[in-house]
Amino acid sequence: MSGVSTAGKVEESSLLLIDNADGVITLTLNRPNQFNALSEEMLDALEQALEAIAADDSARCVIIAGAGRAFCAGHDLKQMRANPDQAYYEALFVQCSRVMQRIVSLPVPVIARVHGIATAAGCQLVASCDLAIAADTARFAVSGINVGLFCSTPAVALTRNMPMKQAFEMLVTGQFISAAQAVAQGLINRAVPEDQVDAEINALVQAICSKSPVAVRTGKAMYQRQFRMGLEDAYEYAGKVMAGNMMAEDAGEGIDAFMQKRHPQWKGR
Repeated sequence: MSGVSTAGKVEESSLLLIDNADGVITLTLNRPNQFNALSEEMLDALEQALEAIAADDSARCVIIAGAGRAFCAGHDLKQMRANPDQAYYEALFVQCSRVMQRIVSLPVPVIARVHGIATAAGCQLVASCDLAIAADTARFAVSGINVGLFCSTPAVALTRNMPMKQAFEMLVTGQFISAAQAVAQGLINRAVPEDQVDAEINALVQAICSKSPVAVRTGKAMYQRQFRMGLEDAYEYAGKVMAGNMMAEDAGEGIDAFMQKRHPQWKGR
């Protein structure tokens, strides 16, 4: 795969579709017959795409979606069973964890567009995204426990989104929760009728893209880092980041525009 496509064009591979529309980049998992299971090759494609986006200063927002009837059913169990070796499994889970962390560390917001099911590592993928909009018919589970495998790596992402008891119930029972439950428990932002998902995501994307690119990139990096700090350290760090942000040209323009009752003209610096 050659990376992020040029604006307005769609780059297709056997595994991942990439559409870049003026910096809004949609990555569509493209294994519909396998419910978009995360094979080694799919993870490779995702990692390459995320690396390219991280280096693209024109990127504003990323949407991760799934082709066919489902968002993502998790790891490719057939591929895993074909390689019964602990070293292989450790490398696979390191690879998957690296992809999830690249989403978290990406400079721009990442939105999961969820329909059908999001299970196991697919649910981990939803939890790793900054934001998530789902069809109200979508269902979520971390179902490894049903086949004798506790979803340990998905647990890392879930417990950073949901209350611990609710996350643990999902992990230890393997039971599905509805989109409405996923909203209530903090896994996703909103659930809407399936024919309204794209409109809801477009509204969210437009709200993000109407803001200063500098402020959004600064804000995502700060938000993720402070989350893992103690309260005092978080405030110290946040104050320094905010002071630096105040020195950006966009911050001066935004404040001047507010006082002058006009729309700001962002410079991206």
